Amino acid sequence: MDAVEVDAIAAELYALPPAEFTAARNARASGPEARAVKALRKPTAAAWAVNLLVRDGQLADAVELSAALREAQDDLDAAELARLGRQRRALVSALAVRAATLAEDAGVTLSAAAREDVEKTINAAVVDAVAAAAVLTGRLVKPLEAGSLDDLSDTVGGSLPGVAAPPPRDDLSERRARKAAEKAAREAERIANEAERERVRAAAQRDKARERLDHLRERVDELRRDLERVEAEATEAEERLATREKELADAAAAVRTAESAARAAHPRPSE
Repeated sequence: MDAVEVDAIAAELYALPPAEFTAARNARASGPEARAVKALRKPTAAAWAVNLLVRDGQLADAVELSAALREAQDDLDAAELARLGRQRRALVSALAVRAATLAEDAGVTLSAAAREDVEKTINAAVVDAVAAAAVLTGRLVKPLEAGSLDDLSDTVGGSLPGVAAPPPRDDLSERRARKAAEKAAREAERIANEAERERVRAAAQRDKARERLDHLRERVDELRRDLERVEAEATEAEERLATREKELADAAAAVRTAESAARAAHPRPSE
């Protein structure tokens, strides 16, 4: 049995409720590596709850967030740092609640002190890569706290995890230039989106104005037809009036002629 097998046994044991740990450990302590198994220490309730959280797969987001948080610190990006800080606190709190729930499901109610230790341990994993490596083994023996991680030799059952060297970091000025370029690209995209919205709005107003113009032109055509009809009726009325006036004049002339003839036919008697 090698260290890998011991670690596998330890991971199984550290998933058991603390009250069952010692008996289960002793039962597994046999063979050439019995001493290594027997040396595994019983976890505290807080450490056990964090181990459950690891097995539940709930710490991946927190570990990913830690890398983003450290990059924001390196770049001195205050806005991003503040946002990630809020996100970290919310995530740590939610994960601590999840760990307490997993413990409750396994029949163990965590005390207030144990809950606080769980939250401190999760927070340490978020802000420190070494703590994260220790926590993610799922073999935690006691809780961790950020700022007091000088010696992790007694915090993990089985072999200590190795912490992979971080990938080569690009130059700070290059990272800042990249972030500035990304910000400029986002701003350009925002301006383009606003311009597109303005174009759509202007096109809608143009279509509305065109529809209004077409309606007015139709109305003008209707009014022109009405005007032509009225003008034709007025011309016809003028012609009828002229005919009636001529007939009246002719009748008046006939009356005058008849009156003259009548006077001529009946002269007054002389005095």
